Amino acid sequence: MSAFERQPAAVLEQLAALRELDPPTHGGHVLSYVYDSGLAELDELAAAAIRAVQPVNGLDPTTFASVAVLESELVGFVRGILHGDADVVGTATTGGTESCLLAVKTARETWRAQNPDAGRPRLVAPTTVHAAFQKAAAYFDLELDLVPVDADGRVVASEVIRRLGGDVALVVLSAPSYPFAALDPVGEVAPAAAELGIPLHVDACIGGLVLPFWAEATGADLPAWDFTVAGVTSVSADLHKFGYAPKGASVLLQRGRDRQRMQYFATTRWPGYPVVNPTILGSKSAGPLAAAWAITQTLGTDGFARLAAACARGTAALVNVIGGIEGLRVVGDPVGPLLAVAADESVPEDRRVDPHHWADAVRAHGFVLQLQPALVQPDGTVLPPTTHLTITPVTEAVLGDLGTALVAGADAVRGVPHIDGTALLAGLPPLDPAHLDADTAWALLQGFGIGQGAELPDAQAPLVALIEALPAPVAERLLTELLGRLVEPRG
Repeated sequence: MSAFERQPAAVLEQLAALRELDPPTHGGHVLSYVYDSGLAELDELAAAAIRAVQPVNGLDPTTFASVAVLESELVGFVRGILHGDADVVGTATTGGTESCLLAVKTARETWRAQNPDAGRPRLVAPTTVHAAFQKAAAYFDLELDLVPVDADGRVVASEVIRRLGGDVALVVLSAPSYPFAALDPVGEVAPAAAELGIPLHVDACIGGLVLPFWAEATGADLPAWDFTVAGVTSVSADLHKFGYAPKGASVLLQRGRDRQRMQYFATTRWPGYPVVNPTILGSKSAGPLAAAWAITQTLGTDGFARLAAACARGTAALVNVIGGIEGLRVVGDPVGPLLAVAADESVPEDRRVDPHHWADAVRAHGFVLQLQPALVQPDGTVLPPTTHLTITPVTEAVLGDLGTALVAGADAVRGVPHIDGTALLAGLPPLDPAHLDADTAWALLQGFGIGQGAELPDAQAPLVALIEALPAPVAERLLTELLGRLVEPRG
């Protein structure tokens, strides 16, 4: 008698049908979230590696010795390409957010040990720092002190240095920033931070496995940003981005064993087994770790360099295509295989292309771009609405179709103004997020025409316009409700 309520084949058939709801994760049609090397062999290798360790619990490398070896060798590979010496040690984590959280936890614990009677420490970073650091500041009770950037997403080193003081537990800079692909001035800020005894973390989650090869790929020198800079105390780098591993693989490197041990949690004060966790998770799959290890062992530095060169060619080609589209401009001087696109305000309004309408129009041609809302910075300056593109090695293979889609999308919406989100709010009373319960928030979303049938609308521009118009706490409350409803049991 079978213990199965349903036949496995039928369940897998249903899973395949559900996957049809997703955009394609291979082939270069999604220009965010997915990182396609274009090498089917790497995907097969990763799947085989995951299968090999499927029953293994990454919680305890003293029981599963393979985990210790895999992590040691993976961390060693990343340390090598980021120019860390023997004093640099590290940990495999489940993603960039966990790496960033642990970097901040380490900094907070270190600062508290040095300042036992002090109050709440600050975390200083540009406004373009990844949102994971906002989460970390909220989780670990640090004051987030954000330094405004210019219209191209660049932060001035002296403005960061001016914020430094005895209550700063950590400075965070990006290599590069996700929104605008700006390489923050690590080499300028680090000496000033080090002189004050302030640690500096480099968030290279997106760039850590590609920027080490970018100078060779492009022929352009990059300012130093990794462990070659003496004042850099930690670096995060994701293997599941330009390391081409399945989701769930990142590395956090820290300079100094004593510092790195501050990220650990350990207890023997319960009647069960001794708990020693270097990361936030306890039990965890060893699959992504094994897949990342297998890919780094297979590609080596030469393989990563070749893939970086493909990314560089694709990026240069897209910069040229977008530069030739009337009404659009690439923001700043992107460093790495990602870029942001804004409306070109140097042309008449009727010839401008709103980047959000453009992204929606391009989606109709089979390519998914990522909308980024305008942002009012702490000093009142406004960063423009943009659309983000991440370029991967496979992008080269679809440049013809992608370029056609980008041009056609722009032609379809040229002159259409950016949606004024304030018009969507006409007639509404002031909204207090503290008094928005789940049903009220849901009713508001439906009133805005969002969330009908618990599905996101095809056109994203109206949703982003609403985010831009609402006070951030209200927008965050409504988005929380929207995402919560998407995954609630139905029926």
